[in-house]
Amino acid sequence: MAEDKEQLIQETRKRFTQEYLQDKADRYDSRDVERLQKDDTLVESYLMWRHYVTEEALKMMDESLKWRKDIGVNDLNESTIPKWCFETGASYLHGYDKEGNKLLWLKVKLHVRDGKTTEDKKKFVAFWLERYARREPGKFITVVFDMVDSGLSNVDMDFVRFVVNSFKTYYPRYLSKMVIYEMPWILNAAFKIVKSWLGPEAISLLKFANKNQVQDYISAEYLPPHMGGTDPFKYSYPPLPDDDFQTPLCENGPVASEDDSESKLSESDLRDTVDLSVPKKISISDDQIKQEDVEKNDVKQKNNRKASTVFKGPLLHISPAEELHFGSKESGERKCVIVLNNVTKNTVAFKVRTTAPEKYRVKPSNSSCEPGSTVDIVVSLHAAFVASLQDRFLVMAAEMEQPSGASTQELTQFWKEVPRSKVMEHRLRCHVVETSKPASLILKSNTMNHSVSDSDDLHFKLNQLLETNRRLEAQMGHCLWFQHMLATLLSILVAIVAAGVYITKHQDC
Repeated sequence: MAEDKEQLIQETRKRFTQEYLQDKADRYDSRDVERLQKDDTLVESYLMWRHYVTEEALKMMDESLKWRKDIGVNDLNESTIPKWCFETGASYLHGYDKEGNKLLWLKVKLHVRDGKTTEDKKKFVAFWLERYARREPGKFITVVFDMVDSGLSNVDMDFVRFVVNSFKTYYPRYLSKMVIYEMPWILNAAFKIVKSWLGPEAISLLKFANKNQVQDYISAEYLPPHMGGTDPFKYSYPPLPDDDFQTPLCENGPVASEDDSESKLSESDLRDTVDLSVPKKISISDDQIKQEDVEKNDVKQKNNRKASTVFKGPLLHISPAEELHFGSKESGERKCVIVLNNVTKNTVAFKVRTTAPEKYRVKPSNSSCEPGSTVDIVVSLHAAFVASLQDRFLVMAAEMEQPSGASTQELTQFWKEVPRSKVMEHRLRCHVVETSKPASLILKSNTMNHSVSDSDDLHFKLNQLLETNRRLEAQMGHCLWFQHMLATLLSILVAIVAAGVYITKHQDC
């Protein structure tokens, strides 16, 4: 099966080169063409989205790459997009849904129909999608349409169609679902049109929710107060709000700032640097060291049983490749190991960041790895905290010129000076291992087994609702027609009676 898939990917790539690139290469950005030629996952995503029908996948690839050049996706950044787009807060990335998918927020009341700004707003959404796709390639995203206080003046169907097409054609296999929050009844007709754009397969991805239902998809910690949540986040610019990764807690507690001048840097500068102060010296006995080694090996063995894959980066091979496994409150497993293997001929500096620095201790959180050597990083939950599916870890690495391990001061200076283009980044999710509970296992199994039938059932029910709605509209139309007819007839009858009375009076006179 894997060989057949690989062969299909190569055949699709070959056909695209022969049928689309030979005479139309100027239609595309050369950077996108180069990526398509090298990235098997990208080609496979188009094939999967088109059910492995090569002809359809080729058309989709052509349309997607042409759009990317037309809109200049590869060159979109904060300097090429009007500043007002960032300042309004109408679109931004923040938080995660209950499945651990990133949330793209669209505040509909802040979108006002204006033909002069439509292209800028489209580029702004493309900016966020491309930014996420580069940071989390192949990972799902959930779109939240917050329609509180919105009306007809806020609904720009051309813009909505662009958002829909972004996931249908331009970023295939990225959409987890669209949560439509508190949609006004007056916009029902508009979203019927949206459903027709999505097609029958994607209709099941639409989730209409009110305040009582939205927590079925997003937990309270990532919902704003007006949705019944507890998230204190308030959008402001600058800086960009989607960089959730922060320097984690190291083995001796929070890492302090490097010096007094560091606190004078702007927040955006701080996000691009790392705190690497010298930890307090503590005396450790031989028994403690032995105990730590035993503990680390025990955790590593558990972790290796769960990590069947290795991420093979250009500088480091990282295991596990995708997920760190922690236990729930019941199972109690609170530690795991990240194994880094330097595959270069130079020393590689690394640092680990997380979206939840208050929860975790990382040991070591920033250091260096000599050529050909391996480093074990122990990640442990602190105090009474519990791991969450929304928690993420970011491993950053870059080559150093010095032949041996670097000191803390050297690492500090290195991370300040190294260009971002030379930094390798790899993200890890958290996975919570539950205790064996027959009821929940059965429920999970049933959910897996019936996911397809549930989707079909939902599609059938939606079609039933649409048909019922159509009949009601038709009946309302008939009622209005009868009302107009009765009113007309009544007017004619009144006119005839009035004319008769008038004629009778004049004849008597």
